[in-house]
Amino acid sequence: MSGYHTPVLLEESVDLLAVDPQGTYVDLTFGGGGHSRRILAALGCEGRLFAFDQDRDTQANRPDDPRFGFVESNFRFLRGALRLRGVTQVDGILADLGVSSHHFDDLGRGFSFRGDAPLDMRMNQRGRLTAASVVNDYPPEELTRIFGDWGEVETPWKVANCIVRARQAEPIRTTARLVEAVQPCTPKKDGAKFLTKLFQALRIEVNGEMEALKMALEQSLKVLKPGGRLVVISYHSLEDRLVKNFLRSGNFAGEVEKDFFGRACVPFDILTRKAVVPSDGELADNPRSRSAKLRAAVKK
Repeated sequence: MSGYHTPVLLEESVDLLAVDPQGTYVDLTFGGGGHSRRILAALGCEGRLFAFDQDRDTQANRPDDPRFGFVESNFRFLRGALRLRGVTQVDGILADLGVSSHHFDDLGRGFSFRGDAPLDMRMNQRGRLTAASVVNDYPPEELTRIFGDWGEVETPWKVANCIVRARQAEPIRTTARLVEAVQPCTPKKDGAKFLTKLFQALRIEVNGEMEALKMALEQSLKVLKPGGRLVVISYHSLEDRLVKNFLRSGNFAGEVEKDFFGRACVPFDILTRKAVVPSDGELADNPRSRSAKLRAAVKK
C-alpha cells in the first residue's frame, strides 16, 4: 500500500537491533512494513520475522517472503501469540509506537481533528469501544481523568464540562462536532496543540494503548534471549517515560532494586543513554517524525 506510512528512524533502529542473519525477530507494530522489510533485508535464509498488527488494513502491506509471519493481533498478546507459532524466545524486538500516517490521512477513521468524520479512533475496527462512546457515555469524572492522564491537558475538568454540556443538547458523533463542543475551552494560542492532546487522550483510551505497552514490555523480558535486544520508538512523554523507566529498572516506576550487597538488580544494559532523535534531514523529509525518541537495551 503505497504511502501508507514513512518509517521513522529506520536505519538507526535496525542498526541498534544488530540483526543476526540466522536469528528470530519481532516487529510489534507492522504498519506499512518499512521496519519489517529492513529487518528482512538483514536476515539470512534461516532467519525469521514475526510482525504484529491488529489493523486489517495493514495486511495489504505484507511482504511475500517465507521468512515472514504476520500476526493479526494486538502486541499485548506477544508471548502467547509466539508460543502458538512454536516460538518461545527471540533475538530482538522492535516497536514503532504511535499512529501511522495512514490513520491520520484516512479521515474516515476519526484520528484527525481536521475535517469531519465519525468519532471512531479504533486501531482494531472489530473493537467495541469508540471515541464517540467515550465522549457521550463516560461520566465527567472519567473524562477528566483521561484528558489529564492521557492527554496531559491543562484544566481537564473544564474540557470535560464543555463536552458534557454539549452532549446534553445533542450527541457528539463526529470529529467536527467534538471540536465545536470544546471550542469554549480551546486556547486562542496553540489551539492545534490543545486539540492534538485531546484527540491523543481519546485514542489512547479507546485502544488501551498504555496498558498494552506495559504488557508487551513485561513480556519482552520473558521472550528475549539473554543478549537479545529491545528497541522502542515512542512519540509522546507518556510512552517514553514508561519505556525509559522499564529499560532502566525493569519496572514502570523506574525504581532500581538492589541485592543484599547493594548491587543494582537490573534486567537490561542500556544502549542509548540519551534518546536518539531524528536528524535534520529526516525532519525535513518527514515532519511527523519530530517527536520521535528511540531507546534500546540488551537483555542481561
